[in-house]
Amino acid sequence: MAIKRFDAASWLDSPWSRRRLDLARFAEERAVVQDICARVAAEGDAALREYGLRFDGWAPGASESFEVPSGELESAAKRLAAPDRAALEFAAQRIREFHEAQVAPPAAGKPGLKLLARPVRRAGLYAPGGRAAYPSTVLMTAIPARVAGVREIVLATPPSADGTVPSAILAAAHIAGVDAVYRMGGAQAVAAMAFGTASIPRVDVVAGPGNIYVTLAKREVFGSVGVDGIAGPTELLVVADGGARPDFVAADLAAQLEHDPLAWGVLVTDSPKLADRVVEELESLVGGLERAQVIRAANCCVVVAEDMTQAMSLANDFAPEHLLILAEDGAQLASRVENAGAVFVGPYATVPLGDYTAGPNHTLPTSGAARFASPLGVHTFIKRTSVLSLNRGDLEMLREATVRLAGMEGLSGHAHAVEVRLE
Repeated sequence: MAIKRFDAASWLDSPWSRRRLDLARFAEERAVVQDICARVAAEGDAALREYGLRFDGWAPGASESFEVPSGELESAAKRLAAPDRAALEFAAQRIREFHEAQVAPPAAGKPGLKLLARPVRRAGLYAPGGRAAYPSTVLMTAIPARVAGVREIVLATPPSADGTVPSAILAAAHIAGVDAVYRMGGAQAVAAMAFGTASIPRVDVVAGPGNIYVTLAKREVFGSVGVDGIAGPTELLVVADGGARPDFVAADLAAQLEHDPLAWGVLVTDSPKLADRVVEELESLVGGLERAQVIRAANCCVVVAEDMTQAMSLANDFAPEHLLILAEDGAQLASRVENAGAVFVGPYATVPLGDYTAGPNHTLPTSGAARFASPLGVHTFIKRTSVLSLNRGDLEMLREATVRLAGMEGLSGHAHAVEVRLE
């Protein structure tokens, strides 16, 4: 593997430490996405059918629909092998319990001044397809929406060339409480949910990961709908002291890097000896993995810090999607985390548990967005409305400052709207 080695100073001086999501380099893809979105908005189902045939190899015929027949969701769950269904139900329960703790009171504030929290009416979710099925994505997006109280949840996922959707996806949709599954993928699916067509209902929020075309489409339709975020390649940063097991570190790095040739895996340690051992373990491990070629193409770096304080500073500066802390004082180091999508502490908190069954969401901010963004959750599907209910005494108390501020801004109509009520 082409593993890059740094000390703290050379790491901070390197563009590798300052990676950010740069969509400007996808100008050609963005032009394609803009055309797709415009055509779906203008032509509706006709454009969807054309793009379905072109990109998915399938579109509904005259007697068919984009929607999977509703009974197929439950049937798929029954067809699924019992251990597979049990795993989905186990994961769903863990995810549900974690997200139920995020539910805020419906109203907060004091008499006369309130902030109402209300779910959006309809959420549109996207689950990638094609070479693989991702039922975990269905659970991670649909369950928070259902816990938030969203009335209608629809899911778009690419079909096979015969128009079928993997049973695991349909079973997960049934378990998570999805109302409808639509057989459509890519930018056209995002556009259809954002704008609505004769067959596809217009949603209020679009959430879920996808390829660069899905990512660019979410950026394109933002404003017409809300989106959960704009995601870049997946990433893991491991902070480890000299006592960490190198095979554990290597295993988690490999697990993350096998997602994507553009994925990131970074080890930051105060131990040059551990750094050497991890590199050896990683080289040995990768050769026996099915996705060895993908792992070798991904971005892998080792940074040797002066001490663990500096290691945590480098981690906060990098703001990783996943942060794994393997150190004797891991809990204390975790209290210093400022920027990370999800934090895993201790030798048994391997990151794949967070992908599937631990409970926290696996749809996380990437490319440094953890500096200002949060994981997908109940809040993704909640909007807030302020409510002001005042009496004459309240108006008299607020009058002078309000009129003065209106005068400072040259808005005499604002001042009059206050004064006329007290004449």
